[in-house]
Parts: sequence; structure tokens; C-alpha cells
Amino acid sequence: MKKVFGILLVALLLVGCKQKITSADVAKINGYWEIEKVILEDGSEKKYGINESFDYFRIDKKNIGIRKKVMPQLDGTFLVNETFEDVKIRFADDQTFLDYSTPYMKWSEEIMALTDKELVVLNAEKKEYHYKKAGPINLESYGKETK
Repeated sequence: MKKVFGILLVALLLVGCKQKITSADVAKINGYWEIEKVILEDGSEKKYGINESFDYFRIDKKNIGIRKKVMPQLDGTFLVNETFEDVKIRFADDQTFLDYSTPYMKWSEEIMALTDKELVVLNAEKKEYHYKKAGPINLESYGKETK
């Protein structure tokens, strides 16, 4: 009986700890994001040290926008190409989703957490992607602030 009670308590805590994403939070997704780690369905973790590419999001007030892969350069700029994914933010019950589409396919990821510095999404394969907010890298002007 104690084990059942313990399991129920843990389950309630996990459900209660999930962040509720509001439409006001959506603006926080705009900008550059770098993957820190991926947690697989079995609980194992893959950590990322240095990333060659960042994800750039631009979402408007209508919750529609794009996601683009960009490559940071040492002078603080980003290399970009014309490839991007259309993104729509979808609210369903107490969940928030990023709905992606390209001419070739469509898929969704659930936003598990979103702050000014952290983004966590869960995809259909139960992989949890943990991003940190990123900015330009500038090693040429060491000691000077990058804009």
C-alpha cells in the first residue's frame, strides 16, 4: 500500500511540475538557440559540447513564423541559407506545440519548458531536446561586447 501511495505522489509531482506555456511566453522563443543535450526515451543523455549550427526562431504575434538553421562565425555573424521550416504555435488543452511544415513533410514538438534562457521540446520519438539561448560568437574583438 505504501508503494502505491509513493508512486501516486511522485506521479502527481511530475504532472504538477510541468510549466504551463501561455501566449505571452511565445515571444521568448524568438532568437538563437543552441542544443545542450538530448534525453532519450530510455533516460540516457547525449550532451553537446560545441555546436556547428544553432536554431533561429522568429515567431510573430499571430504565433506564426519560421525556424532556420544558422552557423555562427568567429566574427559574430551567422551563415544562413534559404532553407527554413514554417512554424505555428498551437495551444491544445494544457499543452503547447510547435507545428512545423515544409513542402515535404509536417511534424510537431511539444514545448515542455520555455524561459528567457531555456527551451525544452519533446518530439514524437520521445526525445527531449534541451536548448540554451545563444548569441553571436566574436573572438576577433576579444573583451569587447558583441551586438
